[in-house]
Amino acid sequence: MNNVAETTVGLFATKPIADYHAEAAGKHLVRALGIPALIAFGIGGIIGTGIFVLTGLAAAQHAGPAIGISFVIAGLGCMFAGLCYSEFAAMVPVAGSAYSYSYATLGEFVAWFVGWNLVLEYMMACATVSVGWSRYLVRLLEHFNINFLPSALTSAPLRAVGDSFNVERTGAIVNLPAVLIVAVAAALCYKGIKESATVNNVIVAIKVSIVLAVIAFGASYVNSANWIPFIPPNTGTFGQFGWSGIIRAAGVIFFAYIGFDAVSTVAQEAKDPSRGMPIGMLGSLIICTVLYILMSSVMTGMVPFRQLDDAAPVVVALNAHPQLNWLQIWVIVGALCGLTSVIITMIIPQARIWLIMSRDGLLPKFFGAVHPKFHTPHKATVITGLLAATFGGLLPIDILGELVSIGTLIAFIVVCIGVLVLRYTRPDLPRPFRVKGVWVVAPLGVFFCAGMAVFLPGGTWIRLLVWSFIGFALYFVYGYKHSRLRSGAAPVTDASQSGHA
Repeated sequence: MNNVAETTVGLFATKPIADYHAEAAGKHLVRALGIPALIAFGIGGIIGTGIFVLTGLAAAQHAGPAIGISFVIAGLGCMFAGLCYSEFAAMVPVAGSAYSYSYATLGEFVAWFVGWNLVLEYMMACATVSVGWSRYLVRLLEHFNINFLPSALTSAPLRAVGDSFNVERTGAIVNLPAVLIVAVAAALCYKGIKESATVNNVIVAIKVSIVLAVIAFGASYVNSANWIPFIPPNTGTFGQFGWSGIIRAAGVIFFAYIGFDAVSTVAQEAKDPSRGMPIGMLGSLIICTVLYILMSSVMTGMVPFRQLDDAAPVVVALNAHPQLNWLQIWVIVGALCGLTSVIITMIIPQARIWLIMSRDGLLPKFFGAVHPKFHTPHKATVITGLLAATFGGLLPIDILGELVSIGTLIAFIVVCIGVLVLRYTRPDLPRPFRVKGVWVVAPLGVFFCAGMAVFLPGGTWIRLLVWSFIGFALYFVYGYKHSRLRSGAAPVTDASQSGHA
C-alpha cells in the first residue's frame, strides 16, 4: 500500500514555480524577440496550411459556404485557451509551453502526456506542412512547364488503405521536396533564433500581402448566389454539411491555428515575456482569424464551394476567373513562403519542448544540449528535422495531419484546466497577466476545445490511444526513473551545470 501511495505522489508531483523562475534566469537561450517579432512569429505559424490548403477542403467536404462560422468557432476556442496560455506564459516565462504549465499544476504524469501530444502538434505538423509545400512547388514548376522531377520523387511511397491502420505502397520512392524544405528550415533554426525570426518576418510580410491581394481583387468576382444555401442541408452523413458539418470543419481547420501557441514556447527568448507573451499570442490570433474569415468568404463566393475540394483551393478559385490569372503565380509563391514559415515555427517549439523535458530528466541529456556559439538547442533541432523530414518524405498528408488537431486540442484543454487549478492552489503567485473572469473563460475554453475534439473522426481517437500507449511506455521505461523532480536534484540554471552544453 505504501508503494502505491508513493508511486501516486511521484506520478502527480508538481514542479515548483520557483524552479521555473530559476531556469528562466539562466543563460541557455538569447532574449532577442520583441513584441513585433512575437506577433510575426505567431502569424508565421498560423497563416499557411489553413488558408492555402484546409480552407477549401473543409468547405467542400464539411461546412459549405458556412466555413466562416467554423473559423469563428475554432477561433473562439483558441481565444479562450490563448487567454489561459497568456497567464501561464507571463507567470512561467520558460520554454515548454503547455508541458511546463501542466508540470507546475497537474503533475509529472499529466505533463508527460501533454508533452508527448505536443510532438503531434509540432513535429507532425511540420511534416504535414512540408507535404503541402511540395505540392505547391510542383504547381510552380508546372506553371513554367518544368517537369524534371518525376512523380516518384514528389509523392509519398505509402498511403492509407481506407479508414484502416493498414498502408500500401504507391510506387513512389520519396517526397523529395518535402524532405529538402525541412532540412533547409532545420538548418536555419540550428543557426539561431534571431536569424530565424528575421527570415520569418520577411516571409510573413510576403504572404500577408498575397492574402490581402486575393481578398481585395477576388472580392470583385464574388457571386452571392454561391453562398445560397449558406448552410447546406445535411447529406445524411454525419459531419457533412448542416451544423454537424460546421463543427466537424472547425475541428479539422483547428490545425490551422496551432501557430499562436508556438509563441509561448519561445518565452525564454522574449525580451519582455510578461508583456510580450499575451500581446504576441492574442495579437497574432486576432489578426489571422479575421484574415481566415475574409479569405474563406471570398473563395466560396468566387466559385461553388464543392469545386474547392483540392489541395490548392486558392488556385482553383482564381482559375475560374481568367482576369485573375496574373495573380496565380503570386499565390503559389505566397503559399510556398507561407508554408516555409510554418515549418520554421514548428521546428523551433518542438526543439525547445524537448530541451525542457530533458532538463527535467524525462528525456536523455542530449535533447537538452545548447550550442555554445548559436545558443540554440541544436541536437534537439537536428532530431526534429530528421524525424519530420522522414515522416514528410514517406507518408501522405492525410495520415500525417489527422493527429495534429487532436494533440493540439488536448494540450489546450489541459492548459485551461491548469490555470484554474493554480488559481485555487497558489492564489498568492504574482501574475503579470491575469485573465479576467477566469472561472468563465477557462471552462469555455474546455467546452469549445472538447466539443471540437468529440466531433473528430473515430479513427483519430484510436490513433491517439496508440500514440499515447507508446508515450506512456517510454515514460515508465526512462522518464519515471530519471526524473530530476523526484530525485531531489536542483533546477537547471546553466547548461554547463547540467552537462548539456
